[in-house]
Amino acid sequence: MRTRAVVLYQSGNADQMVWEDVDLPKPIDSQVLVKHEFVGFNMVDTYHRSGIYPTPPKPCRLGTEGAGTVEEVGSKVTDFYVGDRVAYAGSGSGLGSYSYSRLMNANDLIKIPDWMDLEVAAAVLTKGRTVEYLFNRTHKLQKGDSILFNAAAGGVGQIAGQWAKSLGALAIGIVGSKDKEEFALNSGYKYVFNMRDHDIVHEVMAITDGKGVDVVYDSIGKTTWDISLASVRKLGLVVSFGSASGNPPLYDVAKDGVKNSAYIHRATMVNYMTSPEISRKSAESVFEMIKNGSVKLNLNMDYHLDDIVRVHKDAEARKTVGQIVMKV
Repeated sequence: MRTRAVVLYQSGNADQMVWEDVDLPKPIDSQVLVKHEFVGFNMVDTYHRSGIYPTPPKPCRLGTEGAGTVEEVGSKVTDFYVGDRVAYAGSGSGLGSYSYSRLMNANDLIKIPDWMDLEVAAAVLTKGRTVEYLFNRTHKLQKGDSILFNAAAGGVGQIAGQWAKSLGALAIGIVGSKDKEEFALNSGYKYVFNMRDHDIVHEVMAITDGKGVDVVYDSIGKTTWDISLASVRKLGLVVSFGSASGNPPLYDVAKDGVKNSAYIHRATMVNYMTSPEISRKSAESVFEMIKNGSVKLNLNMDYHLDDIVRVHKDAEARKTVGQIVMKV
């Protein structure tokens, strides 16, 4: 069997991604053949493509999130059947969601509830579970806490603002341009400031009576790191969970740490989703937040999977808002 897939021969810009016809073997043992109907985009995809994050030896595939239907199962698969609606996120089965069909390990798949649309499932597993572990496990966010969240209008940011509001936390959002402010305000943030027109640290200190926020969540990296360090309270927490603008600069413990003795943590999904059971429990938490209305998604469905080069370029230029879901 053959299918279409994106292949990366060398790290670099978005134009390094090329479409090819590739072989697709029949599933064996615990493998499942999934026909994609929707594929989610995540900024981590650009890190894999550009070389910020490692990939398997090249040429390699790309993409970490998708949803579709089971077409065939291996002989040892007992939890999935032909026709089941499934989704996945993460690279447990290796990169490769930028394809029309692919083989997956059964342990990496999650059955989609009957009430959930496939496009929602394709959009929410990476971003929603990112918020789940950020708010439940890097720090147990609770009523009365204050947070500063970078990229508040992005896919993760949109979920984070609503999730934080549902818990009774005070959420301050940072966006890259004025046109994204209203979008973030409608996503649960009490205050939103764009970096071009505002002194973010000054605004945060004004809101928190000069104390700083309890937790800063920074997915941007290089261009926001100094703001993050200056905005957190004494003994507060700064969580770095992405590098959209490049890796954060080196942290001088003696020089930078003395300012507020903040805790610095680098969070990655692979270290928080360490078993199928944990991954599925995290997904169930996300599904429940959607089902009870605490989190509503703003899907960006302007792209087809064939447009993946343009998707990467638009996302890196910060032209996109909401959760990007590509129809296959």
